[in-house]
Amino acid sequence: MEIRTVGRSGLQVSVLGLGANNFGSRIDEDASRSVVQACLDVGVTFFDTANSYGGGRSEEFLGRALAGHRDEVVIATKFSSRVGEGPYDAGASRKHLLAACDASLRRLGTDYIDLYYQHWPDPKTPIEETLDTLDTLVRAGKVRYAASSNFAGWQIVEAEHLARARGTARFVASQSEWSLLRRGIEEEVVPACAAYGVAVVPYYPLASGLLTGKYERGKPAPEGTRLASSPRFAEVATDEAFDSVERLSAIAKTAGRTLLELAIGWLAAQPVVPSVLVGATKPEQVHANAAAAQCGLSPEEVGAISEATAP
Repeated sequence: MEIRTVGRSGLQVSVLGLGANNFGSRIDEDASRSVVQACLDVGVTFFDTANSYGGGRSEEFLGRALAGHRDEVVIATKFSSRVGEGPYDAGASRKHLLAACDASLRRLGTDYIDLYYQHWPDPKTPIEETLDTLDTLVRAGKVRYAASSNFAGWQIVEAEHLARARGTARFVASQSEWSLLRRGIEEEVVPACAAYGVAVVPYYPLASGLLTGKYERGKPAPEGTRLASSPRFAEVATDEAFDSVERLSAIAKTAGRTLLELAIGWLAAQPVVPSVLVGATKPEQVHANAAAAQCGLSPEEVGAISEATAP
């Protein structure tokens, strides 16, 4: 498995990362452990979760599944999403962040977090306060690197300049939704990250499964799939999206590729991307995703794919 550097930092991760958002919600602990073991078998070193996934169970399942492998992997988790009903159970304030970090460390069964994301911007908390608190956690050894998630381009730039001015830990990566069907971040987020040496870590690279070919135009989502019981189905399964999928399928057929290779391989070919986060509920999905992440699309293929899905 190819290992890449995360932006302008010393952190290195596998080109395929596991998104553990299914743990504790769609799959139980035994199934989660099987998925993690499959990742370790194919050389995945990057595991991504959040304190809000599965009501905290995702962190617990992931931590137990990685027991005995801590020094071989990079664990990312997140703070700021709501995790309770109280007034201090969400956000990026110093009060919440310090408590959230300790709680995540307990659930993960580790004494440090490799990459700690602010899951969402918090309009109620100055970013200076969040950066100062993250710096405190880095200096305490509880966090190795800080990152943002779902930030706009201007927010990434603001955080970078404030971190420089204040001499605090900076965001080395930004996690955003990015796929061949959702390319909006290319307008501002990707250029901002490229300009300041911030890595872009894509999530939902398969557009909730639409880029796997399992969904058909005009038909309901197959039973048991992610979108079968999700309100996102109507949002993502549009005629425009299916038009793009059909164009991509034609490219894949001509090139002797799979749709999965195009979807993951195209993101892996982007200069700002160190790792593509893909969720999985079964070991066989991990093996297919790993092959797709290492398919090595040619520049001509990348160009044709870009043109076929241009906004």
